[in-house]
Amino acid sequence: MLSKMEIGHYRHASLFYFLSILIPWIIWFIVAYVSHTYLNQHVLWTSFGSLLGLLAPLCIALALILPNKKLRKDFYGRVLNLEKVKQKYLIVVFLLMPFSILVAQLVSLFFGYSPDQFQFRGGFTFSSGIFPVWFMLIAAPIVEELAWHSYGTDSLLNKFSLLKTSMLFAFFWGLWHLPLSFIKDYYHSNLVETGILYSVNFFVSLFPFVLIMNWLYYKCNRSILVTIIFHISAGLFNEIFATEPMSKVIQTGLLIAFSIFLITNNKSFFLRTRKKWKYIKNNNQ
Repeated sequence: MLSKMEIGHYRHASLFYFLSILIPWIIWFIVAYVSHTYLNQHVLWTSFGSLLGLLAPLCIALALILPNKKLRKDFYGRVLNLEKVKQKYLIVVFLLMPFSILVAQLVSLFFGYSPDQFQFRGGFTFSSGIFPVWFMLIAAPIVEELAWHSYGTDSLLNKFSLLKTSMLFAFFWGLWHLPLSFIKDYYHSNLVETGILYSVNFFVSLFPFVLIMNWLYYKCNRSILVTIIFHISAGLFNEIFATEPMSKVIQTGLLIAFSIFLITNNKSFFLRTRKKWKYIKNNNQ
């Protein structure tokens, strides 16, 4: 795990987050304009523009990591690392998100929603330009987590408790997604069209999702692969089934309940600051 001294090397949180929102915002707002203006030519431009914005935080993270020998070694050792990860955490990594959406769909039946949502959708709810949707559902979490959990999360933990780190990042992540709501036919723009409740739910859902993911991240020796798998499972299983939008609202409630359970039972883990821990003793918390 990362020692107190090593966490101190992740010291450029302000620079990382400023550039990670500024550059994608500039690119994606241009992409949004193009997607609604040049109707006969926009697909190619919006596809590559969207990808460029997605890659920006990873490029920024690598620019901060690679010149530093200690950070470089730390990064290489965590990308595919599942060493000494307890089975109970891996079960949560693989099964929590599919289980939560299935339970949410089951609960929705009591409110009169259709059981048809347990059927496989046979398609997707959004477009990703020239890229297959299934490809983006896998590629986007990989690219994002290689940025957020290679540098972003640890740089915040260098300043705040894990609880505050998670809440700050969830807020930032919500803002980071904002321009995508204006890109024609993309997931977030389609979400806006379904209604304000579901748009707000997406933003609110990020808070328990991030908190749970960071809990897993630090319990699993800061394995970036763990966060990638968890992130992919969330996207895939929210697209596989013909899920009612209200079921996703219910899922958010379930994840909030689980987050409260985690905080209540791991207060010292979530509330202590860097100054109060010499080592993050993984798996024994």
